Amino acid sequence: PAPGPDPAPGPDPPPPPGGGGGGGSPPPDPAPPPSGDWVLPAIGNTTSCYGSRWGSFHYGVDIAAPMYEPIYAVGPGTVVRAGEASGFGLAVYIEHDNGDVTVYGHEEVIQVSTGERVYAGQVIALIGTRGFSTGPHVHFEVQIGLYGTRVDPAAWLLDRGVDIPGC
Repeated sequence: PAPGPDPAPGPDPPPPPGGGGGGGSPPPDPAPPPSGDWVLPAIGNTTSCYGSRWGSFHYGVDIAAPMYEPIYAVGPGTVVRAGEASGFGLAVYIEHDNGDVTVYGHEEVIQVSTGERVYAGQVIALIGTRGFSTGPHVHFEVQIGLYGTRVDPAAWLLDRGVDIPGC
């Protein structure tokens, strides 16, 4: 006997279990909003700026965020150091094309390697509280050359079109 016509398609299969409840919207993009070639190092609350603090001088900007939230390269550059770093616990140092170095301290997890080229907004590490730290945050600082003079990171980023709220 000759084969008959293809059967009519059945109903759509049921959705997978799990409840979803998402309403069909995609999750928000966790990357910081672009600002030319430069971005914020993290999304969170600024808890300390560059300057005098507790009887000493604080050479960076602290941005508090929940554990394991992303830390971003603020601009394009090359990772010149990634790993253990004394009071920072873990840190990433990125040299930018003009020779300035941005430093990101207290990470829980580092996601880049020394020698790696990174771009603005790339996740380089995850927020942590390693080293001398009072809670989960990133300590962000800027050096004029590796281990050179430390300058106000908020002013440095503002010169590149990015405002760190609270500083």
